[in-house]
Amino acid sequence: MIPQRAAAMGRALRHRDYRLFFGGQLISLIGTWMQNLAQAWLVFRLSGSAELLGALGFAIQGPIFLLSQLGGAVADQRDRRAILIATQAAAMVLAALLAILTLTGPIRIWEIFLLAGLLGTVNAFDIPARQSFVVELVGREDLPNAIALNSSMFNAARLVGPALAGFAVAAIGEGWCFALNALSFLAVIGSLLAMRRPQPAPRPAPEPLFARVRQGMAHVAGDRPIRTLMTMVAGFSLFGLPYAVLMPIFAARLPGGGAGTLGTLMASAGLGALAGALLLAGRDGIHGMARGVGRAAAAYGLLLTMFAWSRWLWLSVPVLVLIGFCQMTVVASSNTLVQSVVPDAFRGRVMAIFATLFLGMAPFGALLAGSVAARLGASVAVTIGGLISSLVGLWFIRRSAAAGL
Repeated sequence: MIPQRAAAMGRALRHRDYRLFFGGQLISLIGTWMQNLAQAWLVFRLSGSAELLGALGFAIQGPIFLLSQLGGAVADQRDRRAILIATQAAAMVLAALLAILTLTGPIRIWEIFLLAGLLGTVNAFDIPARQSFVVELVGREDLPNAIALNSSMFNAARLVGPALAGFAVAAIGEGWCFALNALSFLAVIGSLLAMRRPQPAPRPAPEPLFARVRQGMAHVAGDRPIRTLMTMVAGFSLFGLPYAVLMPIFAARLPGGGAGTLGTLMASAGLGALAGALLLAGRDGIHGMARGVGRAAAAYGLLLTMFAWSRWLWLSVPVLVLIGFCQMTVVASSNTLVQSVVPDAFRGRVMAIFATLFLGMAPFGALLAGSVAARLGASVAVTIGGLISSLVGLWFIRRSAAAGL
């Protein structure tokens, strides 16, 4: 029974090209999480500012809000593998520049923010292409499992990357974390080049770029289940996710807090998210998934409030494990529900809107959380976000059934 269960959890891995994609992404994402932690710690070490931590989150994710609709339109018109090769190569160059500036430093805050903004611009084209590329590798039948496995991969990296970065920053400094991230992109670029895929299906005749963007937005606005999911994701992202940008503050105030403590906290959330993703990978279908999303969002907000006031590592770690579990349930299940109902012709543009609302709203939340934290304290800022997240979850429980989810 257990081997059958394990086989069901990994059924998308029977596709050779998806196995390549999975392995390359896993290595690259470990490097990305190392850079995320090291970059946040570097800004906090140089400035000691909660507002700048919030501004860093905006610099990284703000371009996604502004540009991902264009990225989705491009993904629905061009070869998605070619787009991914280009975006991953660009991200590798930016990580290498950040490493060089840090190692030959002293690096300045504005240089960190400039490179973060450029990376966000790259991601605005990378994310819609990557999200919509998966169905080409596994087909519709295995798509829910592949989405859950992608989430498992993301959070395995989220578990390992920050832990490695915490020790690396303490031992050799932030610059080497950026250098290792630059090298990690070779794995995903190599996996994309090694794929043996048939010629891409013919794309529709080219249309004006902004006309395709408008068509995607009109499709989402006119589809009640997708519209309800998108509204929930926007509220959850705006108020629930920004706690992560304030994590250096929570780490520093714990007894003996430093870069290693920050790595432990981030890895704890990653462990919970990995568990949630593996649980989703074992599901046979999407029945009951929408109600689980609402319950997870409501629980997430209450757990976030508990974490905000913890002053002990022994309490913060298990609470963050549960926070990571709930966050993954909300995000991966929402992604699965959206991709299960969207037509292939609109997949890139709809997933671009999903990215805009999930990742693109977070920078505005980061600015808001950083501003509130600077005036009222990080605990108050996270508590407000947590309570609103719970209300969003309760709203979604009431609306999901009426929306046909």
